[in-house]
Amino acid sequence: MGKVALVFGASGVTGWSFVNEILTDYPKPGVWEKVHALTNRPLKQEDSLWPADSRLNIVSGIDLLKGTQEELEAEIKREIPDVDKVTHVYYLAYKASKDRDQELKDAVDMWRRSATALDHLSPALEFQVLQTGAKMYGCHLLENHPTDYIQVPLKESFPRLRQPYHDQLFYHPQLDWVTSYAKDKKWNWIDTRPDIIIGFVPNQNFYSLATSTAVFLSLYAAVNGPGATVPYPGSRKAWVAKSIDSSSDMIARQTLHLTLTLGPEHKGEGYNVADAKYPSSWEQKWPALAGYFGLKGVAPPEKAEEQLEVRAYIKEHWKTWEELERNHGLKTGIADSPMTYAGFEYFLFTQFDFDRQYDMTKMYSTGFTEERTTIEAWGPVFDRLKKAKIIPS
Repeated sequence: MGKVALVFGASGVTGWSFVNEILTDYPKPGVWEKVHALTNRPLKQEDSLWPADSRLNIVSGIDLLKGTQEELEAEIKREIPDVDKVTHVYYLAYKASKDRDQELKDAVDMWRRSATALDHLSPALEFQVLQTGAKMYGCHLLENHPTDYIQVPLKESFPRLRQPYHDQLFYHPQLDWVTSYAKDKKWNWIDTRPDIIIGFVPNQNFYSLATSTAVFLSLYAAVNGPGATVPYPGSRKAWVAKSIDSSSDMIARQTLHLTLTLGPEHKGEGYNVADAKYPSSWEQKWPALAGYFGLKGVAPPEKAEEQLEVRAYIKEHWKTWEELERNHGLKTGIADSPMTYAGFEYFLFTQFDFDRQYDMTKMYSTGFTEERTTIEAWGPVFDRLKKAKIIPS
């Protein structure tokens, strides 16, 4: 019998690719017997862009924070009668909140309740994965990111953030809980650590850099015409800062590889997941992305007041975007949605102005060999956004 996957957060910016890679038989045909795709909001197969496959079971509406633990487990059993056959759990769910304390509490409770439920419900369970991220290295702290005890390239072996930042990051209590809970369990577990995630989402998303970038460049091409020069919409310092993108397809492939190959001696370890072994900067990436849309990508202006900002540009040219929606039959309510976290593009394009490249030695020492260029990573996402009628073809 093949493996059976359960993906929490399946319609999210990472989860979508996990389901897609499984249904397209990564790493090879015959490995996966079934995948249960759990989504918070309703999602039809035809809207998901996932292959029409009898192995796919989309389950929407299970609230991981609702009711007692027993009630949650009863609901999962009711919605997924064959949950006892699940072998691999990929936890990619996230509940966004502007209240930091509430976000931390929800994140810990959702992970604890879901992991406990699968431990109780599936005697076939082999592996659980918690996705964390670059916040483990303090990247979200911007000018306050530590440089004395956490230095580039960022390694999984580095110590945790010190106070006052340690207790503000929900990854830490999530990891502490599962370390204790799973200590004597027969199933294995790891945490994976992507940087900025480049991925396709069929629904609206709190923040999706690929979607915002695609809307911006599509709109810029409509306003300024094919072949126009488009400056990088961020700061000069961010333009040259080194990093390694984490496309959702590669995150999925690397994580699936790890969970199908790692032995119990690696239980509880962390793994950086990203597109390549070596870093690049927007100076290399922006021309490639702009070129996909028929534009010429160049450096940002020297003066900060002359620099573009993605969200401001979209709002300024909103009437043009509405024309694109009408003329191309695009989905409405996505390009500038109240669900989009205000200012996140500025955060990523301007305030991430320091080197934060990963050390990918550990990942590539496991037998995984694939690497992707900028356009190989971003291009398929843009293709899907076109197919989903989110940006013009």
